[in-house]
Amino acid sequence: MRNPRFLILCLLNCFVFIVRADDFKFPLKSNSVKFAAIGDMGTGEAPQLEVAERMNSSRQAFPFDFVIMLGDNIYGGSSPKDFEKKFEKPYKRLLDAGVKFYASLGNHDNPNERFYKPFNMNESNYYAFKKGNVRFFALDTNYMDAKQLVWLQKELQDAAGSNDWKICFFHHPLYSSGRTHGSSLELRALIEPLFIKYGVDVVFSGHDHVYERVKPENGIYYFTEGSSGQLRNGDLAKTGMTEDGFDTDRTFMLVEIAGDEMYFETMSRSGAVVDSGMIQRRPS
Repeated sequence: MRNPRFLILCLLNCFVFIVRADDFKFPLKSNSVKFAAIGDMGTGEAPQLEVAERMNSSRQAFPFDFVIMLGDNIYGGSSPKDFEKKFEKPYKRLLDAGVKFYASLGNHDNPNERFYKPFNMNESNYYAFKKGNVRFFALDTNYMDAKQLVWLQKELQDAAGSNDWKICFFHHPLYSSGRTHGSSLELRALIEPLFIKYGVDVVFSGHDHVYERVKPENGIYYFTEGSSGQLRNGDLAKTGMTEDGFDTDRTFMLVEIAGDEMYFETMSRSGAVVDSGMIQRRPS
């Protein structure tokens, strides 16, 4: 961690506990939800393979069951060879171990990726699934049309009465300090009111090729993980919205949700922990 002090942030009844990287430990509870998050990874080049290898080695200590993909899954083509080079080969050891991947579509993706079975999209460009006490909503932010908005509202409304975590993941970030793209303001105007109304807890996005953890916005935590294959070195601007960030190497995230606590760790391909902490879920 860049800041060695123990920091407690409280905003709108939400809490994040940030600890020294060498002191951070996942609870590793048997009934918890454990997953990884990657974005903008599908290059087929050496850095993607190195991140994938680090993910595989991390799984020995942190046995995650699935991975959420934040878009730009396959760059530069959609032939069988592209899927082999840019997905099947990099993540072969994880796939062989039974780890499932759940994709969302980025602006460099072919919409027909929804038919690729290992992406588990159920042949739809937006979908929902449940793991333990967590409900996930994968959105297509390339085409946020009226039909998808109606679907999202119904899904969130149906989940609002439960005690489950509500996590949305998609490509274009609502809040970002990336110099190249930054915050998607039109998208924010469309979907953030639904997130607030129905109590979304956490949002994961990609698109900007950096890692960033944004200060809570309206009680919601936003993460940008867009550097699991691509990287824009030094592209993270210094803005008031950034709680922590990293823009000098490729990264991925590990997440464990145990009860009302979400533990997270962001790791570079070299194995350095660049951010970590715990989020205490706000009361319903």
